[in-house]
Amino acid sequence: MAWSGDRLREAREKKNLKQTQVRDRTGINNKTLSGYENSVSEPDLETLKTLAELYEVSVDWLTYATDDPTPPSHKDQSPSEYKDSNPRMGLAFITGGEDLSEEEAEYLKESLELYRRMKERKAKERDGK
Repeated sequence: MAWSGDRLREAREKKNLKQTQVRDRTGINNKTLSGYENSVSEPDLETLKTLAELYEVSVDWLTYATDDPTPPSHKDQSPSEYKDSNPRMGLAFITGGEDLSEEEAEYLKESLELYRRMKERKAKERDGK
């Protein structure tokens, strides 16, 4: 999938938010957000989820997996409830909408857990802890 930040910018503008307001609400700095919106860099899935929630759109719409910006029909659920009921939420970002086998899903889950542990360890080392 080729990344395009056009929908990120469109969603932000529809919410009448400035990049500084997005930064204040999400912690994503202006330069990084600008890079996403100008297709210079690509956000990870967690960042896409954060922005989709803020902009009240679906991750799939942000990644062009669908033309419908409406968040999932689980709107009445909290994001954590929806994530628990739909563990493959946002996988279109990775697979282009193709279903994963159970083996592939487990591999991705394990890889993500490993990545998160390494990221946490590096952050602790950087912070001198």
